[in-house]
Amino acid sequence: MDEGERQSDPLLRYAVEAGPPPRVRFSGRMDAYSTGPVWQAVLDEFRRLSGATELVLDLGEVEYCDGAGAALLYSVERETAERGATLRFEGMTRAIAGHLQPYRDADAAQPARGAGSAPWPQRLRRGVIAVGFEIHEQVAFIGEVSAALVRGLARPGRMRWGDTLRVAEAAGYQALPIVSLIAFLLGVILAFQSAVAMGQFGAQIFVADLVAISLFRELGPLMMAILLAGRSGAAFAAEIGTMKVNEEVNALTTMGLDPVRFLVVPKILAGILVAPLLTLYANLIGLIGAALVMRGFGIPMVTFFNQVSGAVDLGDLGSGLFKACVFGFLVASVGCLRGLQTGAGAAAVGRSTTSAVVSAIILIVIADGLFAVLFYHLGI
Repeated sequence: MDEGERQSDPLLRYAVEAGPPPRVRFSGRMDAYSTGPVWQAVLDEFRRLSGATELVLDLGEVEYCDGAGAALLYSVERETAERGATLRFEGMTRAIAGHLQPYRDADAAQPARGAGSAPWPQRLRRGVIAVGFEIHEQVAFIGEVSAALVRGLARPGRMRWGDTLRVAEAAGYQALPIVSLIAFLLGVILAFQSAVAMGQFGAQIFVADLVAISLFRELGPLMMAILLAGRSGAAFAAEIGTMKVNEEVNALTTMGLDPVRFLVVPKILAGILVAPLLTLYANLIGLIGAALVMRGFGIPMVTFFNQVSGAVDLGDLGSGLFKACVFGFLVASVGCLRGLQTGAGAAAVGRSTTSAVVSAIILIVIADGLFAVLFYHLGI
């Protein structure tokens, strides 16, 4: 049996036996200093021997092996497998196997986008199942929150009114500047575009009717809800998500405190209270912006507001405020649910925040469509 002895470093030697089966024997230390000089030579030797169906790698005389040595062994293993041969280890200690296992695990791990290679019916089925699961989770959470809210209102002494007022201040009072800007610009743009079109028919006075009805019934609640989702819904998800990552939510459970009653109910109640108030404020600022535009078209502000008072009634205002309450409830509940669903790590908080905003906007649009159909059949 032919045997060749090669040495590239005094601390690491390898010997090749022709076989059959061909055998490569390592001896000495396999560390970061000794594996580098022989790395390419060892791979070339295994390429030369890969014509055989089986190769043996003898590690019985290896005195020490670290991560660098394991990387060389893994490279040999992959090179042999790619050429269709089988590599059999002999004399492998538990320490060497422990260093080699992470490389094998990393190679066996599925890529993050591995599901994209599945057939489209399978991907569609997974997507439908995921959406159904999310809907189930959201409906179940809304039911749990509603029950907790009813129990809290039935016993006001157990409600955390201090936290409710704090959240209401952050979600309502501190949102007035951005709501003022958006509502004013919305009224200006809506009035200007409508006045240009209606001016062709000499009906610019009816711009007041269009703007008032649009703001009171649709645009006011919808705009307020989207702003609330972007500001407060994201804040709720980030706050509870950070507590979840820091295991503060688990600490509350350990102390016998219900996280839903302790963390979620004050935010839900604040969202329900703040949403209609912001909607009223947005309607007023929007009408002021539209009145200023119409003043430029020669219509006095008194005439504009008289036209508005004749165009809308309490039904228009009440329907908008009712929608605002529902939107506020949806935004707060989605934000809190995404916060409680947060996984581990800072990246999970970011994903929960993004998911809270997107999910809240989708639910707002769906609920708005359902309200449109319901109000039509009810004649509201």
